[in-house]
Amino acid sequence: MSTGVIIAIVIVAAVVVAAVVLFLLRARGAQGGHGLKRRFGPEYERTVARHNGDTRAAEAELAERVERHGSLKRRPLAPEARARYEARWAAAQERFVDSPREAVADADQLIAELSKERGFPDGRHEDRLDALSVHHAHQVHGYRRLHRAAHAPADGTPESRPGTEELRASMVEARALFAQLTGDDDGHRAPRTETKRSGATGEARGAQPAWAFGRRHVKGS
Repeated sequence: MSTGVIIAIVIVAAVVVAAVVLFLLRARGAQGGHGLKRRFGPEYERTVARHNGDTRAAEAELAERVERHGSLKRRPLAPEARARYEARWAAAQERFVDSPREAVADADQLIAELSKERGFPDGRHEDRLDALSVHHAHQVHGYRRLHRAAHAPADGTPESRPGTEELRASMVEARALFAQLTGDDDGHRAPRTETKRSGATGEARGAQPAWAFGRRHVKGS
């Protein structure tokens, strides 16, 4: 093989390698920028804001979340488990009328247990939240808000304690993630399971459902 042919082969190989590297860099750039923004939606904007507008730092954090939790396999939820969780959520909603703080704490604990059963990390709340943000980016903030309200110090200053309206709003927003976690693996809501408890509820009697309370019906916390 002549020297000229060898040089030509080396040049062609170098061009091919350069083209592959350029393609990979562009793909990685798309994932790091527009891809992450498309995947995380409002979670992307919140992360950028938390990094004081530094998109590079925010994208590095989000990319690291995907690296750690993107391959997580969600475990299926048995129908009886789904019914049990839905009954507990309904009970928390009913409890809110008389005990808003306790109801929010119940809902926070319920989502933690439910996410564990679906295969999300069990341990540090931050790890669970990161994993949930990868797979439920559009619903995770409701859980974040609920957890913050549930763990606010009861003996703190009036400004640091969430009021009844904030407790109510956090529970309403967190229900979107609860619905996702009790749905099927594609995120579709499973058919609602009707549960009966001792004593007729207002919903069973045809009255206003417990969770459809107006603000004036909730006792102050």
